[in-house]
Amino acid sequence: MMLCKAAAIACLSTAVAGIALAQSVPAENNQPAAEDSSSSMEPPLVGDHWTYEIRDEIAGTLKFTTVHVITQVSPNDIAIRTENLGNPGYGYLLYDHSWNLKDSSTWKYSPGDGTGVKAPLRVGNKWNFQSSDTYSGRGVSVKRSGSSKVVAQEPVTTAAGSFDTFKIETTATVRNANDPTKKSDLVLTTWYAPEVDHWVKRTSKITINGHLDQDTSAELFEYGRR
Repeated sequence: MMLCKAAAIACLSTAVAGIALAQSVPAENNQPAAEDSSSSMEPPLVGDHWTYEIRDEIAGTLKFTTVHVITQVSPNDIAIRTENLGNPGYGYLLYDHSWNLKDSSTWKYSPGDGTGVKAPLRVGNKWNFQSSDTYSGRGVSVKRSGSSKVVAQEPVTTAAGSFDTFKIETTATVRNANDPTKKSDLVLTTWYAPEVDHWVKRTSKITINGHLDQDTSAELFEYGRR
């Protein structure tokens, strides 16, 4: 059970990073859909940065403020350095160009954790994902499966400003590879703004065998380009 909970917490802690546009997904209905008409940020560059405030919604408290800075962009990957303000040291995250997490130093996700975004973004579009997650230091292995759907277009205002966003709902189940009856469930709601090539708000709830364990939110506080 602890292994499954650790995997779910790893998913939550790394979900505070950005998500960007990726390859096309066909609409799953025959009705005309609105295209993404928002202006998009330029492709990711070294020095791009986003600052988020992370809150514990159960306790109603600010947990920490985290800064994410792109340190390297390659044809296949985007590397990000993370820093929780007030705490020494840095973290490390590696994404593909769809902003699916591949590596968080301790956890590795193959082919990715599935929390990225596929474009064109249209209300009603949805996609599925699967991955194998491994905790490299302890040999822990879990299986992840889930789906995402664009459910609305909404304006969102945070400390960083007002944005036109796409609201994306993601659900995922993480099961212990050795005992599939032990599982954690993740419900992630993302408000993605093409203007900043990232999400400006996210909420994340984790349940373990049907019982709420984590309820966390994150909002964009500041962003910029070097």
